[in-house]
Amino acid sequence: MTVRSAGILLYRWNTEYRFEVWIAHMGGPFWAHKTDRSWSIPKGEYLDSEDPLTAALREFAEEMGMPAPALDYIPLGAFRQPSGKIITAFAAESDFQPEQIVSNTFALEWPKGSGVIRDFPEIDDARWVGEREARTKLVGGQLPILDALIAHLGKDNPAHQ
Repeated sequence: MTVRSAGILLYRWNTEYRFEVWIAHMGGPFWAHKTDRSWSIPKGEYLDSEDPLTAALREFAEEMGMPAPALDYIPLGAFRQPSGKIITAFAAESDFQPEQIVSNTFALEWPKGSGVIRDFPEIDDARWVGEREARTKLVGGQLPILDALIAHLGKDNPAHQ
């Protein structure tokens, strides 16, 4: 059975008409000291019977601690990850400015083999980054999502005007 996730990639144009996207650093001990290839679009798993956009909105709220902006989201497509998981991604333009990020948590035995179960946030940081920085921070399998957004924006991109 294929694991499916749905997520949201918010974007904006800063004051210099530079493109920025909202991405999140994955929490937990595996990602704790990593900066490159350790960020993701806010996303999470959903069942085949569930609407992907509904799931993406729910997962955004769980990971950010507040609802996704009420916008018209555009579908970017479904993207197979190296793990085999498929991410269905949606995008919208927004100047999302949360006061703080309060992610849901997951339980993990840590240190491994210790018998101690600890809770870790799914997301421990989130921020706006430019395209170049996003290309180094995002996990490699999600770069096609960024490319799909850029292709979708095409001629509407203020940076190209």
